[in-house]
Amino acid sequence: MQQEVVLAMLAKEPSHGYELRARLRDALGPLGEAMNAGQVYVTLTRLERAGLLTAERSADGADRADRKVYALTPDGQQRVAAWIAETSWPKPDLAEFHLKLIAAAAAGLADPLAIVDTQRRELLRRLRDAQRAAMAEPEHSAAALLLEGIVLRLQADLRWLEACERTWTQRRSGS
Repeated sequence: MQQEVVLAMLAKEPSHGYELRARLRDALGPLGEAMNAGQVYVTLTRLERAGLLTAERSADGADRADRKVYALTPDGQQRVAAWIAETSWPKPDLAEFHLKLIAAAAAGLADPLAIVDTQRRELLRRLRDAQRAAMAEPEHSAAALLLEGIVLRLQADLRWLEACERTWTQRRSGS
């Protein structure tokens, strides 16, 4: 599980591990059903060791790992902010980008439409570069086929960003 996703889901408020897992499942729908609970707790432990979050025992005094309340440290908050601002593509998969939008909106970290717009500008830049490179290649070269694949992938990603924009615009307007 990507550490930044876990941190971002904690940006809104401190949570127990089971609450965090439930939010991830809700955000991912059917894709979240296959999520391993142990993986969430391993990630939380790693983030705590790295100083990106703190864990305090719940007031009920239980000594189980699922009774800890996890909260971001200032370093964790900085890591989330850097992740939200990141525009590298195609590194993030669709689920990760989707979670970035949800976490940014829920915690008030950034406007999801601004994130989509920033990502779109980056993809358009990459698309222009790939199209120029494809046009410069001989028609039947091996590189031309790869470049065509890159162009098609970027175009598909741009269409998905348009769908993201429509959805977040509707959410904003309350439709």
